[in-house]
Amino acid sequence: MTDDEVGASDEGELNLGLLMFIPYRFMESAVMDALKSAGHDISLTQARVFQRIGPDGSRLAELAEASQVSKQTIGSIVDQLERAGYVRRAPDPRDARARLVTLTERGHELVALSLPVVRDVQDRWTAHLGPARTRQLRQALEALREISDPHR
Repeated sequence: MTDDEVGASDEGELNLGLLMFIPYRFMESAVMDALKSAGHDISLTQARVFQRIGPDGSRLAELAEASQVSKQTIGSIVDQLERAGYVRRAPDPRDARARLVTLTERGHELVALSLPVVRDVQDRWTAHLGPARTRQLRQALEALREISDPHR
């Protein structure tokens, strides 16, 4: 099977998963471009792990599960993010044996740079679809999240 055949239905239409991924990839690329323009050298793999760090920090096991990679791989990616100054490991106040990955000031700078880009892309989508269709899209995606997101 070719890549085109995997993404297409019997009628030649793209499958819903691919149709949802394409706009996500567009937004992700816009954010990555903005970060690079601001002098941040973060890889896509690092960014995908970084975005899963909770506001109060996350344990490595949680990040591994949410990112769908091994704990060893997450450990390596977090090491890279830590060396770059975006995160730090700190004791978990709920369990002294555990460590939390938390954002540093430099990590919060990535978030601050990303938010306006995300808002801009969403505003452009709303301008294209209109407010009513955007609301419908959001409602449909939130409903799908109920059956497809184990981390909600």
